[in-house]
Amino acid sequence: MQPTPFVSLPRTLDSWPWPRRINPHYAMVGRQSLAWCESFKAFHPEAQDAFNKCDFNLLASLAYPELDSAGCRVACDLMNLFFCIDEYTDLATSEVARAQASIVMDAIQNPCSPRPVGEWIIGEMARQFWANTVLIATPTAQARFINSFGAYLDAVVQQAEDRAQGHVRNTENYFQLRRETIGAKPSFAIGELYMNIPQEIIDHPVISKLAELCVDMIIIGNDICSYQVEWERGDDGHNLVTVVIQQFGVNVQDTMDHIGNLHDNLVDQFFDQWSRIPIFGSQLDEEVRAYCNMLGNWVRGSDSWSFESQRYFGIRGSEIQTSRTLPLTQRPGHHDSSLQPEVRTN
Repeated sequence: MQPTPFVSLPRTLDSWPWPRRINPHYAMVGRQSLAWCESFKAFHPEAQDAFNKCDFNLLASLAYPELDSAGCRVACDLMNLFFCIDEYTDLATSEVARAQASIVMDAIQNPCSPRPVGEWIIGEMARQFWANTVLIATPTAQARFINSFGAYLDAVVQQAEDRAQGHVRNTENYFQLRRETIGAKPSFAIGELYMNIPQEIIDHPVISKLAELCVDMIIIGNDICSYQVEWERGDDGHNLVTVVIQQFGVNVQDTMDHIGNLHDNLVDQFFDQWSRIPIFGSQLDEEVRAYCNMLGNWVRGSDSWSFESQRYFGIRGSEIQTSRTLPLTQRPGHHDSSLQPEVRTN
């Protein structure tokens, strides 16, 4: 019997200056958001239990340590909404994914309108999330969220089309799509809940580059951690590890090393851009600095959650985070998701 092979995970954030921090409202708000998520009965009980172990409220609380309780609740609800959408669309045809995306976007655009009876329940979940968000979010944050969330949903549909065709993109095309499916851009907009930064400042070459670099770092960190479970489920086509393996014909360890080097390069670029953050000479400078810090903290928060929740490594996350050593198990002979959703209606 051959021993189980191991792979060494790159130490991507050893030099990252943002420390792990958690929102002080996590315990209380996390319970509230979890109860809200469960109220939709979007999954059968066993799948809901597996969903809960992923603790998406922890992700929100690590990503936004400075939001007040109302903002933390919005962030927690968004993370739960994201992953409910993800669990369904990961199993959907492109046609079904498109219909689901249309329902969610319509709910976001019409938060005061009741959803049709019998509609996919995530539409009502999205409506309630946004109806609560608009009570506290600034108009600029609302506009950026709606625009970026629409792009995210379009990309999720494209991912479903790629999956149906068995299409694995090359690295460049993969990053173009993954920058949307990762959901970081609408998440950054939620980090702006109370900010009023004009679009022209968000579009400034330095500010926009900082955001892009953080998105790519979040992608790399997430794809490193999620690769094993996605590979076991036969759903690893939308993962940078698979992309590099297929494009360059290298093994998993060489791929991890390559991706780690890519991440290191992104870190260097980020520090260079950070030194170039412009001074606008107004009260916006404080908000711009807070926005940029939010970007840096998101990278750390996403990485910490990957190991602290049971989403990717079960109860071994802390051990693997320290050792950076992951056993590579054999792929089962069939698609096997721990979160097979059972469609429920109103």
